[in-house]
Amino acid sequence: MALTNLPGGFDYNSTRNKLLLTEYGRNVQNMVKYIVALPTKEERNKYAQVVIDLMGFLNPHLRDVADFKHKLWDHLHIISDFQLDVDSPYPKPSPEAIHLKPEPLKYPHQRIKYKHYGKTIEMMIEKAKSIEEPDRRRHMVQAVANFMKMAYVQWNKDSVADETILADLYAMSNGELKIEENINLNRVEFRPQNFGTQNNNNNRGGRTNTNQNNRGGSGGGGRTSNTSNNNPRNNNNQNNRNRNNGGAKKY
Repeated sequence: MALTNLPGGFDYNSTRNKLLLTEYGRNVQNMVKYIVALPTKEERNKYAQVVIDLMGFLNPHLRDVADFKHKLWDHLHIISDFQLDVDSPYPKPSPEAIHLKPEPLKYPHQRIKYKHYGKTIEMMIEKAKSIEEPDRRRHMVQAVANFMKMAYVQWNKDSVADETILADLYAMSNGELKIEENINLNRVEFRPQNFGTQNNNNNRGGRTNTNQNNRGGSGGGGRTSNTSNNNPRNNNNQNNRNRNNGGAKKY
């Protein structure tokens, strides 16, 4: 049997207008389209304020943003495709500012000679080289050397001698920075963390406690308690036997 009563037209999303801001939905966009078509500015201002309140209700997370109302009014103009003529408390945004693309980030293309020390050490060395006061320069150089030792241990996961750090400092500064021989650097040692050993110890302790509890339960004390619990059952069985042996059964 052929179908005769078919619907006239289907409303697919592909045939609708494009959503300019999807977080507000199509109903808000239809409301804004209706406001744009209103004849008087008084009516447009009245209904625009209602739509602003609705937009704030649909997106409560925007309340934590600075200039909450300003952002909502900008979104209202964007949804109207910048055709809404109302008395906005904020300046109307321009389409050029909305579609402006940010400039690409400039990534550093500097080569680090000693990668395990990093770029920060090189900057600290250059700063220390520019210091003219002898005492301040000496303290700065010692601080740089201690920082180099800490960075070396963290990167290589191994201890390092002070002579190696001093030689690297002398090479990185082109022979301009040097520490006195009687000064020792801070002691920094690499201590590996044996997580597996700790877990095994904890597991062993847990197993020992469990076994001890099981042993205690299956030992003499546990058997004695079970026997005492079964005494009522044994008494009941004995009573039943005595009744059966006492005489003939009565029906």
